[in-house]
Amino acid sequence: MKLLAWGLTDVGQKRDHNEDSFLISTDLSLFAVADGMGGHQGGDRASRLAVEIVEREVRKADLDGTQPIGPSTEAPPARELRSAARTAGRTIFSLAQRDPQLTGMGTTLTSLLFHNGRAYLAHVGDSRAYLYRDERIEQLTEDHSWIEEQVRSGFMTTAEAQESSLKHIITRSVGFESEVEVDQITMPYLMGDCFLICSDGLSNYMEEEDLRRFISGGYYSTVPRRLVDMANLKGGDDNVTVVLIYVANDARELGPLPDAHAPEPEHTEEIEFDPYATTWVPEDEPSDERGDG
Repeated sequence: MKLLAWGLTDVGQKRDHNEDSFLISTDLSLFAVADGMGGHQGGDRASRLAVEIVEREVRKADLDGTQPIGPSTEAPPARELRSAARTAGRTIFSLAQRDPQLTGMGTTLTSLLFHNGRAYLAHVGDSRAYLYRDERIEQLTEDHSWIEEQVRSGFMTTAEAQESSLKHIITRSVGFESEVEVDQITMPYLMGDCFLICSDGLSNYMEEEDLRRFISGGYYSTVPRRLVDMANLKGGDDNVTVVLIYVANDARELGPLPDAHAPEPEHTEEIEFDPYATTWVPEDEPSDERGDG
């Protein structure tokens, strides 16, 4: 099996700067989305620091080191991914303490590491991770937001939450305090699985069924662009970031890439790669993935 991934970030229709960041690390099979907060300087800096520190910490970690003994002992990749998020939190918090202009900055962080047949997920905030498998989609993460806490407690319905103006209030972030609790999931992944990580600039506009239709409705390489465009058509109130990871067979049918000459929105970055290849996949050559679910 091989991993194929595409990432796209866009400033949206209402903001004048992009505080989202994403990570696609080819050699580590490591992916992340971070949505910063704290103003023009703080939010952008916090999200960039978060993904940079996670990549740095995972890169220097020994993921095949001390192996767990017994069912309750944590595997090294899970431990290292959580430690990387906590290191990012302490670094961002310390920086904000030293610079008054950065006071209150923080970021969401949802990161996904593939190692030895398992996917390791670490999550803080209200960015989300989904798994598309066998034509069904499942949200893997739980939002750390005031609205979602009200829904889980039964004080608010899902419909009321969708209409609330308080969706932006999160209850847990990386860097707002010196220490942070990190949610984690470990799961085996299968050939044909498709993982989606996104900021709330997308999930605020999309129900699970909407995401399922977009993922199942065409080539995977086109999904981030189509999702970003739809979020912008629905209002684009926030920055929107999407990372899509597809677990492919080695023998992959060829499919066309999107029009390489089509104009891209301002403040947009798009990356395609095979993490087991030695070179980037050029945008004007056929892609190696199918998106027919």
